[in-house]
Amino acid sequence: MQALLPLLVFLLLPEAGAEEIIGGIESTPHSRPYMAHLEIVSDRGLGFCGGFLISEQFVMTAAHCKGRHITVTLGAHDMKKEEPTWQKIEVTEQFAHPKYNPFTHLNDIMLLKLQTKAKMTPAVGTIPLPTKSTFIPPGRMCRAAGWGQTGVTKPLSDTLREVKLRLMDREACNNYLFYNHNLEICVGNPKKIRSAYKGDSGGPLLCAGVAQGIVSHGRFDAKPPAVFTRISPYVPWINKILQSK
Repeated sequence: MQALLPLLVFLLLPEAGAEEIIGGIESTPHSRPYMAHLEIVSDRGLGFCGGFLISEQFVMTAAHCKGRHITVTLGAHDMKKEEPTWQKIEVTEQFAHPKYNPFTHLNDIMLLKLQTKAKMTPAVGTIPLPTKSTFIPPGRMCRAAGWGQTGVTKPLSDTLREVKLRLMDREACNNYLFYNHNLEICVGNPKKIRSAYKGDSGGPLLCAGVAQGIVSHGRFDAKPPAVFTRISPYVPWINKILQSK
């Protein structure tokens, strides 16, 4: 069994893991208006994750990105250069999936309710989700995006980056003891050096313009494939929260 690395990164605890884009390219600024940058205050220090806007008032991310206090930045590209496009909004409620297991990483999905509704602009927008009956098959090429590390020993990226990744069959993730193909997606050709890595946690897996997965966890050496939460099984739970809140 390979050691698992949740793809969240903490500045004060460098040994804690988080996904970042390896082998990708810098995104065209504001070409992915649904992307959210999460600044997380927790007992472990200051951490960072990705996320994505699914409605005016809700961001989707990974459950392991939960913290005492989360600030979401929308409309960003370079996190070191604030722009008029930025919308910084506090999170008022965190809805981690009730069956999230930090040991197995199963059900690694969370919804964040924003204090105020995001203003839809050319730089800030939502991304569609799959239906509950959607099952994205292996073999497809999709993209992941985030501000994560660009290498095992590299720092977090200031600018949003993205990488094209192949969806693999379940056998490619046999090294992950608790991998569940019905609830997770095996992502990244093991023969390539492209992957999500530390700091990319919570970001979306984009397939034909639809968010099909969430960056969850991977190996400490960043060798693909990594494991993403499959969104479609959670659509009823997602809709229940959106409609009740």
